[in-house]
Amino acid sequence: MTTTIDAPLAAQAEPSLVKRILGFAYGAVCYAIFFATFLYAAGWVGNILVPKSLDGEPVAGFWPSLLINVGLLSVFAVQHSVMARPAFKRWFTQFVPRPLERSTYVLLSSLALILLFWQWRPLGGVIWDIQAPAGKAITYAIFGAGWLLVLVSTFLINHFDLFGLRQVWLYLRGRKYTPLAFRTPTLYRYVRHPLYLGWLLAFWATPTMTGAHLLFATVTTAYIFVAIQLEERDLVVAHGPDYAEYRRRVPMIFPLLKRKPRPMPASPQAA
Repeated sequence: MTTTIDAPLAAQAEPSLVKRILGFAYGAVCYAIFFATFLYAAGWVGNILVPKSLDGEPVAGFWPSLLINVGLLSVFAVQHSVMARPAFKRWFTQFVPRPLERSTYVLLSSLALILLFWQWRPLGGVIWDIQAPAGKAITYAIFGAGWLLVLVSTFLINHFDLFGLRQVWLYLRGRKYTPLAFRTPTLYRYVRHPLYLGWLLAFWATPTMTGAHLLFATVTTAYIFVAIQLEERDLVVAHGPDYAEYRRRVPMIFPLLKRKPRPMPASPQAA
């Protein structure tokens, strides 16, 4: 998950109703593209009901395919992280209306994924292949649980704010955007990033691990841990001691890897 750290709308002339309607329509279209991409991604990673998936027979040489795949993953990683940084947002909103910034980010992230789906090159080779029906059932159950955990985690922190719909809805109504307060609902009391845990489960749980799947899972895992560091740096700036204390008390990804208890701050943790 990439956090949304936005400032309220600056004082400015009230946009016309037509502009606000168009802005809301733009945000709704961006969200629809995202959700279709999310559903396709589940099929693409799991080789389920999609015309072209993560695995398959190689169609080109190993090294050219490897370089293309790494390049595609890099495009997504750079776009996803750079556009999420507050400094970039301040620059970007000189050209894009602030209420549309998050929707534009979501749109470009979706387009980067669509490019990856379209141009991905299978590499061949099998790392492991689980044939036992029980083993396959377990891996598919973990795979499905991962995707469900991703989706549930977004709703716990405000799904519609994360994907830009809340911003354009407030814009349509002529109301200022207010950043979400820091809170730690349910799953977030046990791990700081259940959404990223869901991605890890979804990417690694497969009965057949091919070379292309291993590359995808390895690179995205590395990216996740780098992204967490960048995101948490911004969250500490945005939420101050509350988030710093939360980070000390709650494991980052894995619930069982708990830190030693630290004294609670004088003010209670937002919940």
